[in-house]
Amino acid sequence: MAIRSTKQSKKVKETKLRLYGAVLFKLLYRIPAAIFLLLVLFLWSSSTTVISGRFVHVCVSSRKLTNLYCLSAGSQPNSEIPMQVLNHSRSDTAIRKSETTANELQNSSSNGYIKEIIEVPEPSQSTSSTTSSNGTVSAESSKEINQHHSTGKNSTGSQPITAEDDEIDIAMKAIEEQLRRHRSWKWVSPENVGAEECGGRGIYVYELPAKFNKELVEQCHDMVPWIDFCKYFSNDAMGEPIPELGKGWFNTHQYALEPIFHSRVLKHPCRVQNPDEAKLFYVPYYGGLDILRWHFKNNVSYALKDSLGLELVQWLSTQKPWTRSSGKDHVFVLGKISWDFRRNTNNNNNNNNANNSNSSWGTKFLELDQLQNPIKLLIERQPWHENDVGIPHPTFFHPHSDDDVFAWQWKALRSERKNLVGFAGAARPDSPENIRSLLINHCAAADNGRLCRHVDCTSGSCDRAETVITLFLESEFCLQPPGDSPTRKSVFDSLISGCIPVFFDRFTAYYQYPWHLPEDYGKYSVMIDKEELKKSGGNVVEKLRGISEEKREEMRSYIIYELLPGLVYGDSNNVMDKFQDAYDIAINNLLQRVSTL
Repeated sequence: MAIRSTKQSKKVKETKLRLYGAVLFKLLYRIPAAIFLLLVLFLWSSSTTVISGRFVHVCVSSRKLTNLYCLSAGSQPNSEIPMQVLNHSRSDTAIRKSETTANELQNSSSNGYIKEIIEVPEPSQSTSSTTSSNGTVSAESSKEINQHHSTGKNSTGSQPITAEDDEIDIAMKAIEEQLRRHRSWKWVSPENVGAEECGGRGIYVYELPAKFNKELVEQCHDMVPWIDFCKYFSNDAMGEPIPELGKGWFNTHQYALEPIFHSRVLKHPCRVQNPDEAKLFYVPYYGGLDILRWHFKNNVSYALKDSLGLELVQWLSTQKPWTRSSGKDHVFVLGKISWDFRRNTNNNNNNNNANNSNSSWGTKFLELDQLQNPIKLLIERQPWHENDVGIPHPTFFHPHSDDDVFAWQWKALRSERKNLVGFAGAARPDSPENIRSLLINHCAAADNGRLCRHVDCTSGSCDRAETVITLFLESEFCLQPPGDSPTRKSVFDSLISGCIPVFFDRFTAYYQYPWHLPEDYGKYSVMIDKEELKKSGGNVVEKLRGISEEKREEMRSYIIYELLPGLVYGDSNNVMDKFQDAYDIAINNLLQRVSTL
């Protein structure tokens, strides 16, 4: 949170001085003065020590790091990550699209998977990397897998780039430009913040009629036919505790973001009761739950699906702050993917009943003209809408204190990685372009299954958080192919477990979360071109085997210390002081964004 993070620098200096004082006192009489002096010089030049409660943490840095406190990106809101322009290689078989311009792509709507609009161009293996006859990646490991190039030819070097390729390139560059703008909204904590730290940063929370949020939660008993969804809404929507995993762990559902975020905003220190004092206006509409209640019911008309969202727009039109800014300083937090709110209205034809076609899925809420100005935070953004911003899926971990974070970091860092590769997921036999079945076969074939462990989600195993988190804690790499849509909650479960994600689609993470994941994706993940993987006949497990242990440790340390705290949502009463969690990062960046209007 803004208030917490501004006190960080002073606290780090104080804790460092206390630790070094204690170390000096204990060691002064035990070792020769010359050795002692060398030890002090080494620690001072190469490491960082942080003390919190009974935990002591030393973060050894490289010469590239100039910032003293390196435990997490969340604890350093003034740390800017250098931005790079991504260059895309092209595959002669991987690129296709149904529209001819980036503008048309932006105006297109698809139900679910982005492949309805465009086959995503993905990075091919760098020309600087080498692959042995058995498919093992040599040399500089994951960075080489991640790197890609643009040479005027496709990835095989045999065919020239077509006009269609150029249009695809324009669309991709438009997405990257949007993400750069999103990153430019990052809030930078001032060096000195006094009592007026909320001055000009007021947050107003609309008191909506209960039918837009509370009453949606109350429909939890029959929201999903095969389970009582109500158990997921206990403990401020974190769900029931999971004592087997430790303190701060809850059985949180992937669609619980809306009430989780709402409970946090209500307790924000900069919340104001007078809208005239506000800079940011939060609309607590549980649109994802509104969609979910109709998902598994038959013969539901489009009009009924859309009715509550239309009522909300009508209600907002009577509010002075909304009409004054046309919604530009307003934010919606929606706990489902953007496509679920962008039903293809061109195919509705005033049908009274929903059918099995793609056009019947979800609502048209985000396609409404009145919803184009506000900012929408979603677990998966629509890549061609600038006001869609992706934020992390809720994980099972909701720390209450800094010590909770420190304890889990320590456990994740020390966990024995029994498996080189882990994958939690099910095959998609009805989707031949999906590579899940291929990856499952690779997993079973690699060294007769001794290098890779697969947890098949069709058996219900993935319903138990302990099973999934244990798999990720015990694996070096976690395969993250797309599922029903490009993004996966599993990405964040693997990251907070210190398991390096392996992506096969740039839209799974790189084009989604500009506030919470760095633009230099090679620091925390591996990208493998799925088309190249299919054509090469190589085994993905063997490719990952070629990444050195040193590189794996470097990436895992970055994930655990730099990323982890900013990917979890603390509980609504948390007292974290040294870290910004996913909510803090989002709310501070929102305030920064509206301050530029």
